[in-house]
Formats: sequence, structure tokens, C-alpha cells
Amino acid sequence: MNKILKIVLLSLVLIIPTHFFSQVGNDAIGARSTAMGGVNTTLSDLWSANNNQAGLGFVTELAAGAYFENRFLLKETSYKAGAFVMPTKLGAFGVSVASFGFSDFVETKAGISYGQRFSEKFSVGIQLNYLRTSLTQEFGSKNNVTGAIGLIGKLSKEFTLGVHVYNPTRNKLANYDNERVPTIMKLGLDYRFSDKVIFALETEKDIDFDPIVKAGIEYHIIEILYLRVGISTNPTMSSFGFGLVMNNFILEASSSYHQTLGITPGISIIYKKHKSSSKAKPSI
Repeated sequence: MNKILKIVLLSLVLIIPTHFFSQVGNDAIGARSTAMGGVNTTLSDLWSANNNQAGLGFVTELAAGAYFENRFLLKETSYKAGAFVMPTKLGAFGVSVASFGFSDFVETKAGISYGQRFSEKFSVGIQLNYLRTSLTQEFGSKNNVTGAIGLIGKLSKEFTLGVHVYNPTRNKLANYDNERVPTIMKLGLDYRFSDKVIFALETEKDIDFDPIVKAGIEYHIIEILYLRVGISTNPTMSSFGFGLVMNNFILEASSSYHQTLGITPGISIIYKKHKSSSKAKPSI
């Protein structure tokens, strides 16, 4: 890529609000979430290690996965992430890593998390993150440590409530203009029409920007196949995708569309170590 295009991309990243490109490690990971409009606060899966650590409390199988997102079909705005989850008797430990950007602007994050259930219906999770933001040689880089906390409550067989707060301590990112790591609050509710259909609604609020509303549907159409659609506001984006379960492996794909910037495809590959005694049907 030529130097002029690099300058343009760097200017966009620095000028356009952070929720439009990246949020210093707060981006949702996993094609399941992105296909459902970005909702994830009430979901319990491998990606809970990053999205809402309370979900780890309901994870029962060892799992690892990788996620790649090519934002607006530009390799310079690609997003790469991975996660690993190890269950215990009462919950699970999780590790997540992520990287966004190109040579002149890179955001990276590494986090360790734990989620514990206190009953069959309630779970709490926490995460400790190491953040690094690197700009050009003239700007240098900045390291930071922050955290996240979340909870999930299964209100009934049909309804699940999720809450998540990223960077509750408002850690400072730079002295210039008192710039801080974004503090993001999410509140989600999902309704399970049956064992096959989930409808999820979520609102996300960066304390410095207008709220985002997201909605998504997941349909377990046949034993090995999940179909998903979603929509989100600010900016308005629509999305869809699928999940394909193949024994110990899960392939997830998503595609979201912004009316001005275009398409963002994403893909996840997950490995799950099923319990030898488990007779359960394949699941996400």
C-alpha cells in the first residue's frame, strides 16, 4: 500500500469515533456474535472469555478457537483474535488475545478471565487485560492495564439477562486531552422461543458516545446447522451468518453490511473437547 493511502487510513482511525473501527480491546469476537448484530452479553460459549466473562460460568467443555474479521474488505483494518477456555467444577478460566490495525497503527490486547456460577441460574465473571496501542515512530506506543466485569442471570426457562462493564475504572490512555480507555456498558436480554430459536436484544453505551442498539436471532435449523441474522444502530449495520458443527470442530461465518463502507466478512474456527460420557447433541 502506498504512503498516501497509509496516511489516509491513519487519519481515519484517529479522527473517526473509536466505536467505528476499534475500541482498544473491547470489540466483540466470534462470528456467532457478529452474525447476530453484535449481541453477546447473554451468550455462554468460548468467546465469553472476551465478550462477557460471566458466560464462562456455564461453559462445561474445554475449547479453543480463532477468529478473523476483514473490516470493509481492507487488510489494513483487519481484526484477529483467539480464545481458550478451561472449565472447572464451578466455572471456567479463559484466555483471549486480539489485534487490530496495520503497520502504522496497531491495537493489541491480551486478557485472562474467570467466570463462576453460583447456582444453575446465576454467574459472575471478571477479566484482567493488558493493552498496547502502537502508532508511527513519531507517536510511539502506550501500554495499559484494565479490567472488565459481567454477570448473567437466567430469569426463567425462556429469559436470560446479561450485564457487562468494560474498563469500569476509566484508565487513562494518554495525558494529551485527558484521553482514556473507553468505558463500555452493555445490557442484554434474550428470549428462547424453544430449544431451536433465540431472540436477543442488547444496548451498548460508551460513556463518550450515543448508545448502540443491537438485535439478533439464532435458529438451530437442523442438528449440525445454525442460521443467524442481526441488526445494529449507530451506525446502522445488518448482518447474517451460520454455524456448522462437525464433531469436535465448529465453523462459524458472518457478514455485516454498512451502507457507506461496505461489507465486513468474518470467520471463526473452534475446537471443543467433548466429554467422553456426553450424549448431548452437537452445540455451539
